[in-house]
Amino acid sequence: MELTESPTLKPLILDGSTGEGGGQILRTGLALAMATGRPLHITRIRAGRPKPGLMRQHLACVQAAVAVCGGQAEGAELNSQTLVFTPGAVRAGDYRFQIATAGSCLLVLQTVLPALMLADAPSRVELLGGTHNPMAPPFDFLERAFAPLVRRLGVGLELELKRRGFFPAGGGELVAHISPAAQPLVPVDVMTRGPLQSAWADALAPGISRGVAVRELQTLGQRMGWTEEAGQLRHPPTRQNEGPGNALIATLEHAHITEVFCQLGERSLSAEQVAKRLVDEVRAYQRSTGALGPHLADQWMLPLALAVWRSGQAA
Repeated sequence: MELTESPTLKPLILDGSTGEGGGQILRTGLALAMATGRPLHITRIRAGRPKPGLMRQHLACVQAAVAVCGGQAEGAELNSQTLVFTPGAVRAGDYRFQIATAGSCLLVLQTVLPALMLADAPSRVELLGGTHNPMAPPFDFLERAFAPLVRRLGVGLELELKRRGFFPAGGGELVAHISPAAQPLVPVDVMTRGPLQSAWADALAPGISRGVAVRELQTLGQRMGWTEEAGQLRHPPTRQNEGPGNALIATLEHAHITEVFCQLGERSLSAEQVAKRLVDEVRAYQRSTGALGPHLADQWMLPLALAVWRSGQAA
């Protein structure tokens, strides 16, 4: 099955300054172009950022898209604010992408996943770079919150973490196994969270003092009423050559949805401040009435829209 439908399809024309003017418009545009076969013309790329245009992280997404569909990209160079991307037929396969300067592996996966989940055979995607980055979903979020939703569409998505990589050092590695649905994608409505079944926090602190993780969990436990005895405050084991880095992650497992929240440690923040920020984020979600938190809703939008589109085509 070739996803490219016709070389005469009307192009997607996007203004990269829309909304926050960041890289998400570029990644979504590339994903839609590959999935629909429509060329992409995007201007004013990352106009809302202090350094506009394509950075190495964004070039990695463009290059991954070109590799997955045999497409062509004009303007794919550092600092370019205009890109013309012409997709070819999406090809399932075994891919390996290395992201320079500790860029986020998960954002590159986000770019190619929609097309590969519509391909005609399984794919394996190996990614090297950052797994826990500022302004990007961490691995734990995709594994626990996002991937289960994608599987409910009928797509097989299994994520394997080989090694964590923290900004700015990077060095992380993960593998994604993607199996397209045997039948047309089935859209899923998630209207409620359902009862809370379990909740816990992980403190990751490879390569730095263990006391940082201890203080983060103590502060979070006091504020949330979570305890180590109940298995709610956890110190996951460190893999070889990980770090240095710090991430505090809270997971809320409901009957219908799992939500994951993350705060990264910084030199300018105390362990207590990191924990307080995470607690504030968790409590904001608990006070809200939506089934999905804002980050998961953002990530879920494109796969769900493609499922609706494909189910309409099948009908």
